[in-house]
Amino acid sequence: MKNFFKDSKLSGGATVSGFADPIIDLPPSTQDLNEEFKNISGEGKRQVGMIGSKDLSMSQIKIIEMIAFGLASSNTTIITSGGYCGTNYATIKGALKADSEKLKVILPQTIAQQIKEVQDQLIGVKHIIEHKEREHMLLSDASRLCNREIVSECQQLICFLYRDSHTLLDAIDFAHSLNKVVTVFYLD
Repeated sequence: MKNFFKDSKLSGGATVSGFADPIIDLPPSTQDLNEEFKNISGEGKRQVGMIGSKDLSMSQIKIIEMIAFGLASSNTTIITSGGYCGTNYATIKGALKADSEKLKVILPQTIAQQIKEVQDQLIGVKHIIEHKEREHMLLSDASRLCNREIVSECQQLICFLYRDSHTLLDAIDFAHSLNKVVTVFYLD
């Protein structure tokens, strides 16, 4: 089970860098996956930031949702941002299914500036941070600041991105500069 994710591909051709061939014969059992998530989360309380692209296939969204569910189920607090589709949406959905207390959402601006679908999704989230002082900023600039805030608060960053995503690459560089553990899933 230790090598389950090595060099595997996410549906849609996404390569998970730094891992070996997936186990094809038998899917991992729920108990095996729970053990892996416990190993990832380590001892004690952990905070993992999960950010990434909004342009994902449904199967990629399901994979991210399962990762968030597993981490939140294993006593890990997940920190992400808002989003109607993609990584943040899947992260919120998965973490809420596991334990709403283990989810923290940091918005680039305010709840009122989010589209209705995001506002609806955030109804079950207990820990939301808004930034009224950023409501007149361009969303791209507010998102950069939001990603840096997520990175600053987490112990480990998990990022799902395309190689040309400058905002997310900037967040990864920032995480490396703070000596954070960074796990990158390239989607192209």
